Amino acid sequence: MATACESRQFAMVAVAVDLEVHGVAWSKNAGPDVLARRAWRLADVEPRLDDLTLRAWVTHDGTETEIQHGTLGELLTPAYWVDVLRSRDALTPGTVLISGTIPMAPGVDQFADAWRVELGDPATGDTIRLAYDVRPMPEPIG
Repeated sequence: MATACESRQFAMVAVAVDLEVHGVAWSKNAGPDVLARRAWRLADVEPRLDDLTLRAWVTHDGTETEIQHGTLGELLTPAYWVDVLRSRDALTPGTVLISGTIPMAPGVDQFADAWRVELGDPATGDTIRLAYDVRPMPEPIG
């Protein structure tokens, strides 16, 4: 889940993906995170935030397999992260925070040819979708 913070009134909720292949620090420097093109205003979904669903699928050789399925109730809340950013004097307009992930299904290889992710609102039936193909990077030197 990603939360974009300008103020509590204008905070947004979306879905994003990052993938660590060779370690967190290396991957953060090697490639950008993928962020959905739409978001919901936090104020619009906050009363039911814990009920929003997160699902993800990976594709290997043309076969899609679900790798994640859960709810935002499994993550720390946007309010928690806003407080953390504020305490570090880092809550500035335009900030996008990618807050974490739900557990992956055991035995499913996350290093796939493609990913598809959905953030769903069961109360409205609305879904934010994100999909992308993976281009493997060369092995790190050293």
